[in-house]
Amino acid sequence: MNGRAHAPAAGTILNALANERGAAFAIDLETTASVELDDTNEVRGEIDGAPDADTALIERCVELAREEYGDEAGVAEAGGTVRTESEVPLAAGLKSSSAAANATVLATCDALGIEPDPLEACRLGVRAAREVGVTVTGAFDDASASMLGGVTVTDNSGDELLANEAVEWDALVWTPPEQAFSADADVESCRRIAPIADVVCELALEGRYGRAMSINGFAFCGALGFPTEPMLEALPDVAGVSLSGTGPSYVAVGDRHVLADLRDEWETRDGTTWLTTTRTEGARTE
Repeated sequence: MNGRAHAPAAGTILNALANERGAAFAIDLETTASVELDDTNEVRGEIDGAPDADTALIERCVELAREEYGDEAGVAEAGGTVRTESEVPLAAGLKSSSAAANATVLATCDALGIEPDPLEACRLGVRAAREVGVTVTGAFDDASASMLGGVTVTDNSGDELLANEAVEWDALVWTPPEQAFSADADVESCRRIAPIADVVCELALEGRYGRAMSINGFAFCGALGFPTEPMLEALPDVAGVSLSGTGPSYVAVGDRHVLADLRDEWETRDGTTWLTTTRTEGARTE
């Protein structure tokens, strides 16, 4: 009983830490999960290239997917192995956990021979993320963008999808060498900027995504202590630029030639840059 699935990373329009509403968009960096179910009743996880990384999230995703869909597939009990490999750097603000959770849930369903409702599968991954403590909000905004593709706007307090729109943008990502884990973010500081986040949410629901993400970026750079210089270098030429998630990555969207020029500036810093695109297609099985 083998399954394999892929899920894209995502960039931030609105970070949900301030008011539990978030918005994100899928980008063309991908995580792949391979699941092999057996009768050991134990799930074992492995993250390619990171032998010491915590595998609790992907293991819990297999367990929850098996619990949810096992009876339908005629599998009462099952253990197995799950292995993820990814183009998405860990703890970089690019939704690596959401992508891994989505890919793992879908790969488990693929192994079971089940085609789940995408949002229900997404919510299983969000539940797993909450249970193992890798997220404060549940990250339904990030997970839904990864699962569905395009832009999603969500209310994370009830894992409710408020909007989903396909977008075709070029995107530039800069990831410094440092890591920033979402679960360690200063939540109280973020909640102080809730009135600004309310405005950003209104802009996102109106489809004014570029302006929304730039306002979000300045607000959350202030709340989380990240520099604004990368954003100032991008403006006013890009359509939008923001700190992604709780950092340390920054993401800009706009015309490709503008982003190529910006890449030359961002590449003077340590770290990695990608000139890529958004994804209209979300997570998928093979």
